[in-house]
Amino acid sequence: MRLSRTRWLAGLLSLTLLACDPPGEGPKADGDTGGTMIVTVPAEPSTLFPPLMSGTQGAAIVGVIFDRLAEIGDGLETYGDRGFQPRLAKRWNWSTDSLSIAFSLDSLARWHDGQPVTAADVRYTFRVYTSDSLVLEQKSLLDNIDSVSVRDTRTAVFWFKRRMPRQFYDATYHMYLLPAHLLDTIPMAKLESAAFGRNPIGTGRFRFARWEPGQRIEIIADTANKRGRAKLDRVIWSIAPDFGASTVKLFAGEADFLEQLRPENLAQVARTPSLRLIDNRALSYGYLGFNLRDSKDQTRPNPMFADLRVRRAMHMAVDRERLVRNVFDSLGMVALAPAPRALIPDTAAFKQLPYDVATARALLDSAGWRDSDNDGVRDRNGLPLAFNILIPSSSASRQRYAVLLQEQYRAIGVKATPQVLENNAWSDAVDNHAFDAYLGAWQPSPGLVGLTQTWASRGSSNAGRYDSPVFDALLDSALTTFDPTASRRYWARAFQQIDDDVPAVWLYEQRSPVAIHRRFITAPLRADGWFVGLADWRVDPAQRIDRDRIGLGTPP
Repeated sequence: MRLSRTRWLAGLLSLTLLACDPPGEGPKADGDTGGTMIVTVPAEPSTLFPPLMSGTQGAAIVGVIFDRLAEIGDGLETYGDRGFQPRLAKRWNWSTDSLSIAFSLDSLARWHDGQPVTAADVRYTFRVYTSDSLVLEQKSLLDNIDSVSVRDTRTAVFWFKRRMPRQFYDATYHMYLLPAHLLDTIPMAKLESAAFGRNPIGTGRFRFARWEPGQRIEIIADTANKRGRAKLDRVIWSIAPDFGASTVKLFAGEADFLEQLRPENLAQVARTPSLRLIDNRALSYGYLGFNLRDSKDQTRPNPMFADLRVRRAMHMAVDRERLVRNVFDSLGMVALAPAPRALIPDTAAFKQLPYDVATARALLDSAGWRDSDNDGVRDRNGLPLAFNILIPSSSASRQRYAVLLQEQYRAIGVKATPQVLENNAWSDAVDNHAFDAYLGAWQPSPGLVGLTQTWASRGSSNAGRYDSPVFDALLDSALTTFDPTASRRYWARAFQQIDDDVPAVWLYEQRSPVAIHRRFITAPLRADGWFVGLADWRVDPAQRIDRDRIGLGTPP
């Protein structure tokens, strides 16, 4: 029997992962250091200032230059402090009423310029992440922290507004510490344009080396780090103009690592002796988001998408199963809600709107959108049911989705036009709510607390201005109850509410194997960021190539 392309690709991926990345692969080389890894990326980050960083390209670099007070465990447990490991904080103590946590900083912790890490840095970091002078994605995630005080030079105390299951997680996971001695003289409103964002100084096991705009960003091992130097000498992010150019660099041997392969690349990796695949179960989902406010006058409702009937029609007109197969083949599945399945407590506890083109047409008819002039596009009061779908230039998969959505919406008399924007321009348009619809992808935080940021009414990253007091209340109950059974019920009701309200069409979850050169011996990839264990990756001494022998001197 002939295999379908979907089953063939799934089999190929499984065989390649088994053949190329068996448990215990590689010689025991504990303590070995040296080597250069080149990561090819199809877009350049706009800044390396942690509070303003967005996108996967910047997240990886920031995540290894900077540290948190404590690091979440590999199980991504967010209740209490179970599983968290000390980082800049050596230990911590809870108050008897659980409304404050005192973090004792490691006396050996140093910034890359040699200055000690102090409690003043912790207090300053909280001030920046909650500043009204900056547009910050994380701000709404810190709402339960009332303040941070300095007890002494090495003790910072977090004060909370109320007892919640994730207080410790809130105080640690969402903030990378910032050096107050370098930044506190800069007005908050000017931090976005400060030189620090292009020349950051952190505390991680890698330190920033240089940034050649449009070309590359380089980090090197911090040889004086209290937790030991990174095992690699350097990591270079090589910036390509698009995804195709990134793959060319990978297969030409000019790069060692590529995140998020496309299905058509898998066979080529399998045929390339120098490469192997590592499965990467990233916590992410993709969606078509609607702006519920007028993009030109945000005091007014959107003339198309403020109507629930229109949004439901837009959802029911999309054959999401077909689109996932078309774009990702075996490497994707239909998204169920604004969270990946791995974070949803009970995926069977809420229902999806069905794919039903006839009902979609009827809903638009009932909302008064009809094709009055027989041009193939519905209209109402002289306004055509037409809009642009904004897509970032770095995402080929979202560009393909936009074309497929355009076809499916044409079938119900809706004109949807894909509009590809350079990454920073796309981010600006979304952040400023200057759109009718956009194709977004989001990697939520463990514990689902990120939903308060992206979909709650006051969420700092609620681009479409979804506003539901019912959803907000259910979300709050799910996050604040200490009863796990009650929390599961609240989550089910919250997901049902937002699915029924259709602020977006949940499109896909993507299985994202990464390609890496065989000479690298890696730590397991963590779902919230492949780069978390990067400082412990190393090169097999028997497989070193020329650029691995340079040391910390002149880079390639």
